[in-house]
Amino acid sequence: MNARGINRGTSGNVSARVDKGFLVTPSALPYERTEPDDIVFVDADGAASGRRNPSSEWRFHRDIYAARPDAQAIVHTHASFATTLACLGRSIPAFHYMIAVAGGDDIRCAPYATFGTQALSDHAVRALEDRKACLLAHHGMIAIGDSLDAALALAVEAEALAEMYWRAMQIAEPAILTHDEMREVLARFATYKA
Repeated sequence: MNARGINRGTSGNVSARVDKGFLVTPSALPYERTEPDDIVFVDADGAASGRRNPSSEWRFHRDIYAARPDAQAIVHTHASFATTLACLGRSIPAFHYMIAVAGGDDIRCAPYATFGTQALSDHAVRALEDRKACLLAHHGMIAIGDSLDAALALAVEAEALAEMYWRAMQIAEPAILTHDEMREVLARFATYKA
C-alpha cells in the first residue's frame, strides 16, 4: 500500500479470510518490518492469537466478513484524496462511470466514529451494503475483494477516482451520471472480461 502511494507509515491495515476467522496485520508495526509470524489470527468471536496485537480496526474486519460472504480480503488505507473527501463527509458520486467498480452508483462515506470502535464497524458495514468500497468520515477508505490482489486493486482505483473527483471540484461541481446510465454500466461490468 505504501509503495503504491495509497498509505503512509503504519496507518491502515489488511486482512484475509481463513477458516474460522481471518488473518490481519498487527497494530503499529511498520509494513516493511512485518514478517509472517507478526500476522495475527482473529476468530469469529474476536479472540486474537499471535505474538502481536491485531490492528485496532479488527472489529470492522470481523463484522465485514460476517456480513459479506463474498469478501475474502479487506484493505483499509488512509489514502490522501479518499481521506480528504472523507474529512469533508463526501461520498464520491457517479461523476465517472468507473465508480461502478465499487459495485454501485457511488462510493458512500460512512458517518464518523472513533477508530477501533463498534460504532465505526457498524457504520462501515452499512456503507458497504451492495458496495465493494466506502469512505470513512474523518478517517480513510475500505475496499473489499475476492482476493488480496483484488482488494488492493480496488483500493488503488478508488483512490484514483477520489483524486479525479477532487481535481474536478477545483473547477466546478462535476456533472453526475444518472441512475439509468449507471445501471447500464453496472450491467456491462457484470459480464466484462479483461
